[in-house]
Amino acid sequence: MTLEERLAEADAAYHKLLTGRSVSEVVDQNGERVRYTPANAFRLSAYIAELKNQLGRSTGSGPMRFWGR
Repeated sequence: MTLEERLAEADAAYHKLLTGRSVSEVVDQNGERVRYTPANAFRLSAYIAELKNQLGRSTGSGPMRFWGR
């Protein structure tokens, strides 16, 4: 499965999870199945951000960094 396919699957699972359709399950980068519930939606969001990062896409989220003098 390509990174693009994994990202599409994870995005679809996240949408289902947030809209209350069902518990979502995706295959992670190690080929393991991971089941997500509303209680750990943050983990799925982090996985999506990781895939986007690997694809060189900006997620537009994450901690802000301040550069001091």
